[in-house]
Amino acid sequence: MTATMFLILGIVFLVVGADFLVRGASNLAAMVRISPLVIGLTVVAFGTSAPELAVSLHAAFNDQSPLAVGNVVGSNICNVLLILGASALVAPLVVAQQLVRLDVPIMIGVSGLVFLFGLDGYIGTSDGVILFIGGLVYTIFLLFQSRREKNPEVQDEYAQEYGPKKFSWPKVSIEVLAFLGGMGFLVIGSQLLVRGAVTIAEALEVNPLIIGLTIVAFGTSLPELATSIVASFRGERDIAVGNVVGSNIFNILVVLGVTSALAPNGIVIEQSVLAFDIPVMLGVAVMCFPICFNDNLVSRWEGLLLLTYYLAYTLYLVMKSTEHDSTMMFGSALKYVIVPLTILGLTAITLRSRFGSPRSKELSSTHGPPN
Repeated sequence: MTATMFLILGIVFLVVGADFLVRGASNLAAMVRISPLVIGLTVVAFGTSAPELAVSLHAAFNDQSPLAVGNVVGSNICNVLLILGASALVAPLVVAQQLVRLDVPIMIGVSGLVFLFGLDGYIGTSDGVILFIGGLVYTIFLLFQSRREKNPEVQDEYAQEYGPKKFSWPKVSIEVLAFLGGMGFLVIGSQLLVRGAVTIAEALEVNPLIIGLTIVAFGTSLPELATSIVASFRGERDIAVGNVVGSNIFNILVVLGVTSALAPNGIVIEQSVLAFDIPVMLGVAVMCFPICFNDNLVSRWEGLLLLTYYLAYTLYLVMKSTEHDSTMMFGSALKYVIVPLTILGLTAITLRSRFGSPRSKELSSTHGPPN
């Protein structure tokens, strides 16, 4: 079997496994009358991050730290630029106030924390424990917040997706089998994906990190892509954006936390990742704040902007893997000029929209929100 087949089968097993795991776990939770909102915020968020966890753990325990790091960092970049961008192109996404006030700042904060932890060249056991404890605290907070959610629209959306199910032992048995089958598929998929990725990296004579940041990151992000696109098509106001932000937080706190805490020698952070990829991950997280804050809406043009950045980032990785002469110049322009100027521009647009002159507000109300 060729490396490409290993890679494709690995992605298929991961996607199918994540789907079975989420369906089984969410249906079991619904049968015992757990709140649909809690299921959406916790069970589904953990489930869509399960492929990243399976791949990162398998890579770390097989002495493939670059692949483990590239998977998490690349997935977070992919989640914001590709998934949020594609979802916004389907339909402008309305953003809940809690995401703007709390979850997006937390995403920015934990992204910065990864950079700080990686300054010494690796994320060790103690760093991983700190991240994982942060994940537990965040989950407990979500559970607490869900009890205070009074918005009927939000409750109705989650009720339609994860509403109560009729309890019966035969159905319980089916859902348990689905859950366990999903976990089994994840284990097999992670083995196949890592094996295929390492083989391709060796054949192309490129750093496995590049494969982790691109193919592996995209493959493990497919559950989030499917969830957000479907939610966008259905017009569900919080699930599409919340899924991306929540997944990024879980990827760092839980996936990277558990992996670095359990890995025998921690997770090695290459200098190139610390110098470019992690700052890009932090930059796109920061970019989310003005985008989401602006009228609490991710518009189509902003979605197109995010997709453009994803293409630019992927182009940089391709140039880097082929050792193109312009790689350093293009990377520096992306990191030090384009992303910062975009953040400043988006911030200026947001401030003008929020605190502009009466005339600008009048024009804004006349023409409506951007599409």
